[in-house]
Amino acid sequence: MTAALDAAFAAAGFVAPGYAGPSLTDVLPACAHALGATGVGAPARAARLGLPAAERVCVVLVDGLGHRMLTERSGHAPFLRSALGDARELTAAFPSTTAASMGVFGTGLPAGRTGMVGYTVRNPDTGSLANLVSWEGAGDPHGWQREATVFERLRDGGREVTSVGPPRFEGSGLTEAALRGARYVGAEGLADRVDAALLELMAPGLVYLYWGDVDKAGHQYGWRSREWADQLTALDRELARLARSMPRGTVLVVTADHGMVDVPQGGVVDVASTPALSKDVPLIAGEPRASHLHVAAGQVDDVLTRWQEVLGDAVVLARRDEAVAAGWFGEVSEHVRPLLGDVVVAATGDGGVGDSRTQTARSLELRGMHGSFTPGEMLVPLVVVT
Repeated sequence: MTAALDAAFAAAGFVAPGYAGPSLTDVLPACAHALGATGVGAPARAARLGLPAAERVCVVLVDGLGHRMLTERSGHAPFLRSALGDARELTAAFPSTTAASMGVFGTGLPAGRTGMVGYTVRNPDTGSLANLVSWEGAGDPHGWQREATVFERLRDGGREVTSVGPPRFEGSGLTEAALRGARYVGAEGLADRVDAALLELMAPGLVYLYWGDVDKAGHQYGWRSREWADQLTALDRELARLARSMPRGTVLVVTADHGMVDVPQGGVVDVASTPALSKDVPLIAGEPRASHLHVAAGQVDDVLTRWQEVLGDAVVLARRDEAVAAGWFGEVSEHVRPLLGDVVVAATGDGGVGDSRTQTARSLELRGMHGSFTPGEMLVPLVVVT
């Protein structure tokens, strides 16, 4: 980092993505290593999480379950609480959001390689926003995310790989981009997904299970809410059943894609109603806690000056080249560089910066948000049960 960016990053108490480990990039390579598979990431990196050898591995990814969230509210999760003493903290990707983290989780590579660098991203072919969760406006997922997934490598090596999730996610753009290569099993409720996972674990291989309702409750009510706690309790109950019912010798791995912060009412500054912020910034990608500013030609210096004057220490601002040099996105492939904003914005504290020109009022009023570098967003748990 430049000295100024380094100082701002440190002053904000930010956590850098640990692409050198341990991080979310390590989880599936470590699972492959536990299964005895070769050629899925460097052996030293694959062994970094220390998973025991096993014929069967079940990986559960809980959307939006940050490590600090789980620790603070572990009274609602007796099963997970019992395993917290041996749990590890991993770092998520930047931005700490589902699209980016699913890309690094699925490939074992940073967002700068996958091109999944935000919730929304400017599509260089159209000039408009592509949503990398709904995949609207993003086109061919194989063309957007060009790296082989861990599931593909396991499958090509003769291993059984099964993905258990909502039926509507089968063949979706995000699934094809980040998690292609697995045989997909659709199941709606969590109990049904656990049942499906247990059935698939009758044979050796890797079973992946996704659960998103914890994240949904956090967005709507905040993670300190009763509703969020209820979702955590329901998750914990089914994870306990999965652990006690899985075949002997199975390794259960529970992790998450990101954490969350609760945003106060009015905590998001709207660029559309703030002329000093909207001037010379025709398009903003990303989300309120992590934004890509696409700036009019020759106006980056002026935009940086105005944004800093208006927002002060509520954000950390980096030019594209500074963010790349600082390793925010890990190694960046040439075809990914144009996806990044001319200026990258990371929110500090519990606020954010939105743009009602392209973002809905509902998205700007969410109670819980994520995307930036704060510990609550960046640190996720790794719970291993054998």
